[in-house]
Amino acid sequence: MKRILVIDDEELIRTFLRDLLEEEGYEVIIAANGEEGLAVFDTQSVDLVITDIIMPVKDGLDTILELKKKAPELPVIAISAGGNIPKERYLAVAAYMKKTVTLAKPFTRQELLSAVKEQLNPGDSSEGLSL
Repeated sequence: MKRILVIDDEELIRTFLRDLLEEEGYEVIIAANGEEGLAVFDTQSVDLVITDIIMPVKDGLDTILELKKKAPELPVIAISAGGNIPKERYLAVAAYMKKTVTLAKPFTRQELLSAVKEQLNPGDSSEGLSL
């Protein structure tokens, strides 16, 4: 069973993603911010990380950079609804990182599941793909 780490500061989003992914047969671990997510990553193996970009404590871009230092080939899905800067700008930066797919909130169930399957399929080339 593939294990996915979901990092998002919004409890409703974490719960939605956990429930959706568990329905699809994935094991899901959740974290409320980047710092918590990195601590989880250091103690548990994961196959994929889904992280929000704009979060308190440690934002998603910093989190992705630290994850990629530890595991360059780790697949990541970066999600964002934006903030003071339009979400497209944050997601464009994330898309430059190897094996990182971006999704703008709100996204559909199918968009998320397609991105997850694509990232977990080792035969796909998904560098810098935006959905």
